[in-house]
Amino acid sequence: MSSAAEQVKPEVKHWPDFEFSLRELSGALGDFGTLFPLAIGLIAINGLNPAGLFVMLGLTNIALGLIYRLPMPLQPKKVIAAVAIAQKWPPGMIYASGFGLGLTWLFLVFTGLLRKLLQITPGFVVRGIQLALGVSLAWQAVKMMAPAPWLGLLSLAVVVLLRENRKAPAALVLMGLGVVIVGLQGKLPQVVDIRLTLPPLTVPVWSDLWRSMVLAGFAQIPLSITNAVIATAALIAEYFPDRAVSERRLMLNMGVMNIAASFFGGMPMCHGAGGLAGQYYFGARTGGAPVLEGLVEVAIGLFLSQSIANIMTAFPMALVGGMMVLVSWELAKGAVKLRGWKLVLALVTGAVSVGVNMAVGFVVGLVVSKLVEVLDARHRLPCLCGKPRRPDGGQASTEAASGH
Repeated sequence: MSSAAEQVKPEVKHWPDFEFSLRELSGALGDFGTLFPLAIGLIAINGLNPAGLFVMLGLTNIALGLIYRLPMPLQPKKVIAAVAIAQKWPPGMIYASGFGLGLTWLFLVFTGLLRKLLQITPGFVVRGIQLALGVSLAWQAVKMMAPAPWLGLLSLAVVVLLRENRKAPAALVLMGLGVVIVGLQGKLPQVVDIRLTLPPLTVPVWSDLWRSMVLAGFAQIPLSITNAVIATAALIAEYFPDRAVSERRLMLNMGVMNIAASFFGGMPMCHGAGGLAGQYYFGARTGGAPVLEGLVEVAIGLFLSQSIANIMTAFPMALVGGMMVLVSWELAKGAVKLRGWKLVLALVTGAVSVGVNMAVGFVVGLVVSKLVEVLDARHRLPCLCGKPRRPDGGQASTEAASGH
């Protein structure tokens, strides 16, 4: 979705606080292509309770819309979701990761360590982590498609053909195709179950918190800071100059909403510049967009969560695999654009992240990048691409704006 930010030219206009119209609803749903693949994966593979996921997502959207009076995108935390799906985490670890990251964001807000963390995180290290996530998720997707190879090939074709299509997002097309297949198999009447279902009460466990942070949480931090905080704040200021939101407030949002969601079955959430660009492209201009989206999500969670759980039981996993391929490409494509030592160091970071875990990969990436920087300063670094280039690659805030 990051390309949408480059293509959309913001209008110089002051919008009302709230507008509840078809345009606002269309804009609110403009980022569902990003939300749906990971949300469906967390429900189908990890067994997250649909009521908790959708109700907490919806309530958070409503609160943000009422507070900020502008489109305020919410997305799954991609590192957490990708690792959880690839490694088939139990729900408790996912809730604990949200709680742990919520505490982390509040700690960074109140200690002022945000900028210092950015200064030591090169952009290519972040790209390396994204590459590792993409590879891990793609491998999991291949295993999901293997039992039904023809359906898997069909899902891949849909992904390739509709990957950049905003009017018919690949994820939503695959979701619709899956429902059709369930219907053709005669299972649809069995899975439809409309009844009131409340979110579960979930209490994070400290052992799960630490394990989830080591496996994915620590690696999530630089990605969220760059895209969910810095890039989102910059894009809000560009689209809505009269309603700018500080980086500190965005991080405070993520701290509060993740801690709250972890106690009621919600998935780890963050903001995202790509999500804002997508919503703006489709017409979202006021606080009405997230409020409308939130009402839809709360209704789904309260009354259709059992139907969603039943559908996911019968849903063709090969199509879910296709959705995971879509997400894996979005994660990995940033590293493909790197050259020279930046690419080498991203590959090293990614390889260690896949072979060990994300936290170790992140640390190794920082250490090796510092070593390369020292060698380059002493003119002992061989050139890989025509002319000497420094390996630092700038700060993560400029190179990792598309990852979260």
